[in-house]
Order: sequence, then structure tokens, then C-alpha cells
Amino acid sequence: MVINLLDWRYDFFKAMKSSSRSNLGTVYFPLAAAVVALVFWEQPPLMVAALMPLTWGDGLAPVIGAAYGKRFYRIHTSTRTLEGSAGFFVAGFLFTWLALWVMPGLPDISPTAALLPALIIMVVTTLIEAVSIWGLDNLTITAAAILILSFWPF
Repeated sequence: MVINLLDWRYDFFKAMKSSSRSNLGTVYFPLAAAVVALVFWEQPPLMVAALMPLTWGDGLAPVIGAAYGKRFYRIHTSTRTLEGSAGFFVAGFLFTWLALWVMPGLPDISPTAALLPALIIMVVTTLIEAVSIWGLDNLTITAAAILILSFWPF
């Protein structure tokens, strides 16, 4: 996180350059991952599942939006596409569901029991991602996933 913050401030690594200097998403990502690890260390399926909307959903949304985006919408200074948001939802849902189901450890979750929490997490986080600004989605998406998984009766 410190390296990401220093890079954001002093632009050390060109490959990590954000399209917006006001976006601290690359700094927030490791912070979110650290919080997830602290909260769910003893529950590997929940730990991995809480990170899937951010890693797969948020990672693929701009790729899908750039490749297939035709329907644009604007939130503050960010332009997004409905196709990118749909990509966020689909990728995040698939990998959240798989993490809940396939990851070894407690709680032991069946594929059927993993469907509804994965769906709810992705509906909530897709809406959050659609309206988030300044890279805050890297914190708010993860916080929402943590809250849902913490209270889900597995």
C-alpha cells in the first residue's frame, strides 16, 4: 500500500499510472485486501469470496466496457458503460459463487447454498460500483461484501 501511495504521488512506475490523479484505487486495493484477510482469516471461503467482486468484477468491467461498451453513463467525472457494469456483475457473480463453493475450509458451503449470497453480494456491489467516485469503490465494494458475508447464516 505504501509503495502504491508513493507511486501515486511521485509517479515511479508508468505501468501503474491511473487515468485520473484523483483516483486512489490502487492505494485502496491492498488496504481492502488486508481488512478482508483480518476479518476472514479463519474462514477461507469467505475471505476469497469477499475479494472476488473487486478482483474479477472491478478488474474486468473496464476491459469489457472498452471492448463492447455502447451505452454510456456518467457519474461525477467518471464515464462508464452498461456493458462494463454487466461484465462487473457476471464476472463477480461467477467467481464469488465459485469461491464460496470450491474454497476448502469452514464454512463448508454447497454450490446451491452459495448461489443466493453470491447473487446478493453482486447486486449490491454492482450498484455501489456504478455510483462510486475517486476509486472509493475499492473500499466500498469490499466493505459491502464483508458485511453481507459476516451476517449471512452459513
